[in-house]
Amino acid sequence: MTNTETLYHNALQLLKELIATQSFSKEEDRTASIIEEFFKQRNISTHRKLNNVWAYNKYFDAAKPTILLNSHHDTVRPSSAYTRNPLEPTIEDGKLYGLGSNDAGGCLVSLIATFLHFYDKTDLKYNFCLAATAEEEISGVNGLELVIPDLGQLEFAIVGEPTLMQLAIAERGLMVLDCTAHGKSGHAAREEGENAIYKAMADIEWFRNYRFAEESEMFGPIKMSVTVINAGSQHNVVPATCTFTVDVRVTDAYRNEEVLNIIQQQVSCDVVPRSVRLKPSSIDKNHPIVQAGIALGRTTYGSPTTSDQALLDIPSVKVGPGDSARSHTADEFIYTNEIEEGIKLYIQMLEKVTT
Repeated sequence: MTNTETLYHNALQLLKELIATQSFSKEEDRTASIIEEFFKQRNISTHRKLNNVWAYNKYFDAAKPTILLNSHHDTVRPSSAYTRNPLEPTIEDGKLYGLGSNDAGGCLVSLIATFLHFYDKTDLKYNFCLAATAEEEISGVNGLELVIPDLGQLEFAIVGEPTLMQLAIAERGLMVLDCTAHGKSGHAAREEGENAIYKAMADIEWFRNYRFAEESEMFGPIKMSVTVINAGSQHNVVPATCTFTVDVRVTDAYRNEEVLNIIQQQVSCDVVPRSVRLKPSSIDKNHPIVQAGIALGRTTYGSPTTSDQALLDIPSVKVGPGDSARSHTADEFIYTNEIEEGIKLYIQMLEKVTT
């Protein structure tokens, strides 16, 4: 077999092993150990923190910039609509079935294969750091975010998520806001109290209609959606509080903190973000890694879904084998030739940048 064929064969075997091992978010210890052992068998030193595993190229040179290759090995819990055993990897008609095969096992093993291709090369312009991380599916604090300080200075990143190997050069951020409108309780039969529901309605209407001044070239306006409302205790009591939840999809035209500040200045209710961690991200279309992908016939787009890109403060492109539309679906699968193509395209893109 050629080197690329060997890389593909080993990647496919690793993916089967990962699929067969339960790795729900926060329960990825066994798949982390499998990844460690995979590298150990190839005499590659690894680092581990909780369920995150990372490694560097053999001839790491601190004077050179470093590229991060990142994907996750945790999975969601399987849908009740599965007709197959989600932990039994099977190949039928060119499809590898199994939980996490598409999101994001195919991406992870393809990036590992790519890392192996470059691992012992001596004439590279960049170092490589391969990080297989945890808790991506729940945006947890013990995944990529935990180990970023340990990875060292990073120049840019490839984040492996299923994109049909097209280039997601921007990604929306996410803020979930808990809002509370305050009134004063009273008897509904008399002119008493101050109805918090009515006060909330005015703010909800603001969230529905407000348009931020800046719009993203890729995504257009920021999208805000009121998704949950709670108020009242019984029919004859004017409610003193009304709480509601707002889903805010932030674009690369703003930082999360800027959007939060504008909202808090415009509405009368109390607004508390659950987190500002999940930032919007973007990479210049003229960045060398993006141009390398375009030269290989890849197209660029803005991704509506959130990934570990949101935790990075460096330029990053989200790209990988598989199709986002298959993620979290019953009887999840990835085409085996998508993995093979993914490895080849990752290598070709990075060769244009690093050699």
